[in-house]
Amino acid sequence: MGNSEYKVSFTIEGEDPVSVLAPSSESVLETARRVGVVIDAPCGGNGTCGKCRIKLLSGEVSGGKTPHITDEDAAEGWKPACGIKPQSDIELFLPASAQAFQSRIRVTDFSGAREKSAFDSLRAELKALGFDGDHGIERAAVTVSAPTLEDAKADRERVEAALTEKTGASRVIFSLYSLRRLPYSLRNGDSQSSDELGAVCVIRRERDGEITVLDVLPPAPDCPPYGLAIDIGTTTVSMLLVNLETGEPVAGASGGNAQIRYGADVINRIIESTKPGGLERLRRAIIEECLTPLVKRVSLNAGIATERIYRAVIAGNTTMTHLVMGAPGEFIRLEPYVPAFFKTDAISARALGLPVNPEAGVLLAPSVGSYVGGDITAGVFSSMIYNKDPLSLFRDLGTNGELVFGGKEFMMSCACSAGPAFEGGEISCGMRATNGAVEACVIDKDTMEPKLSIIGDAGEKPAGLCGSGIIDIVGELFRCGIINAKGKFNVEGKRIVKDESGGQGYIVEFAENSASGKDIVLNEIDIDSFIRAKGAIFSAIRTMLAIVDMPQEVIDDVYVAGGIGSGIDVEHAILIGMFPNLPLEKFHYIGNTSLSGAYGMLVSERAAAQVDTCAGAMTYLELSSHPSYMDEFVAACFLPHTDASLFA
Repeated sequence: MGNSEYKVSFTIEGEDPVSVLAPSSESVLETARRVGVVIDAPCGGNGTCGKCRIKLLSGEVSGGKTPHITDEDAAEGWKPACGIKPQSDIELFLPASAQAFQSRIRVTDFSGAREKSAFDSLRAELKALGFDGDHGIERAAVTVSAPTLEDAKADRERVEAALTEKTGASRVIFSLYSLRRLPYSLRNGDSQSSDELGAVCVIRRERDGEITVLDVLPPAPDCPPYGLAIDIGTTTVSMLLVNLETGEPVAGASGGNAQIRYGADVINRIIESTKPGGLERLRRAIIEECLTPLVKRVSLNAGIATERIYRAVIAGNTTMTHLVMGAPGEFIRLEPYVPAFFKTDAISARALGLPVNPEAGVLLAPSVGSYVGGDITAGVFSSMIYNKDPLSLFRDLGTNGELVFGGKEFMMSCACSAGPAFEGGEISCGMRATNGAVEACVIDKDTMEPKLSIIGDAGEKPAGLCGSGIIDIVGELFRCGIINAKGKFNVEGKRIVKDESGGQGYIVEFAENSASGKDIVLNEIDIDSFIRAKGAIFSAIRTMLAIVDMPQEVIDDVYVAGGIGSGIDVEHAILIGMFPNLPLEKFHYIGNTSLSGAYGMLVSERAAAQVDTCAGAMTYLELSSHPSYMDEFVAACFLPHTDASLFA
């Protein structure tokens, strides 16, 4: 049978419909990706997560059988987008929930009191250490003489002479952008006048006595240079617009990483990048669908043109920095796990495609290893553990699980394969932290009835569990004796149900009160996936401590950063064996340290150099090659652990 083409029509809840011709050999998920229709697929489209549900309204498709869709739902037309291919013209319905991970995902920024306090503390520490204002971007008001028939020097030479006299610079270089703006800016925007020259505001970058003119503006009291601090996370992207003269953030924005539709984790995205055109698709997803709208949003909120942004710093994990650069990252996942680069020189915004001043320098926070990236080096700098005598544990909890242990004398780092469970992936009722997600829970030990906290407006119906909600519910089920150390149910009740595979589950919310109209159930398979994820993190801690032959009691402070860190109940995390059993006062949530570290690098070249030093000072531990890690992992795959003395 030939490869026929059919019309595939997407009816998207809350948006305009999209229609496209697609071959019968292409899955609906692949078609959607090709035309920019967003469908959540945490597993990357390999059929293991069951999140890419789409409703077939008309037409014929091949495939579609999956254990993730019940017979009842299948009868209503629900199909996995990754598992069906058109066999005729088809019409599909895409619910808003399929795109909520990108448009409505809740991210951590500095608007909350706790995050703002952490940010203010960082700024104070930066100033105390002298990491403030030495970024090299300055403005200077210069006055040039008016041209005459006897003195017809070009505009550029007049500004160069004035700058040299004012600054003593050995050399002045003009960017192409500044040359294009120079004539009208000198004449206050007047395209007719040629002899009325006067004062002008020059935005310059100075290094080693050499000045590069980035922009020339008509004189105005409110034309300071601006910069961007950017955190590119696997799940979310956050950004701060900063007045470089004062160091004050003036606007912030954040949103979901559009690359998620190619997979929730870095491995699936690396695999996607190796497909024909895949690397460019991923690069465009982050640049055009994420960073460009965010840059426009913060600029609009601050009332400035995007071209007034003259410096940017990006912090992200090793895979994210490769993908934003359009650099192949396929060898990151192949032994011996070698990336294309750990650090780079400053890259021009023009080359990167970032919609700011084209001559702006874009600096990337350096990586340490294939799975410990610039988000962690920026975070270590932000937390200041590199400058502290007591031994600290730094933990970034998001889609990936990276850890750093140490202080002034030494630092060691590693990444553990926690998988997407903390972001709701591989959990049947899991979801990301969008409206309707259960983010906290308390269960009555006698009645087994839960009290839920839901993200969103008052009265929002629960739709599923996000990472912090999963931690709470597993912790509460174990505390109440509803599940045993292996995560198996050992009681009966109206909230305990059996599934089609013969396993059991706990009804978090009944169908009549849920957003989907179906029971929200956390089953034994889900709990097992979660136990493996928390076990990976705790075993990584144990392995690092074993290498330096230290007990967990030497940890003076635990700094928790990352996307789900803000919502974690530490007591529950200790109860289930995810966090070490230490006094609660030792735990500190310090917010989005990748973003705050990028901010430090933005406002100070010395801070950027210190981040480089931090990266060089960290020993990178490849857990998969360490002989004791697997034993530690197996021991940690219980609630809380096979060694009860660790949590006594």
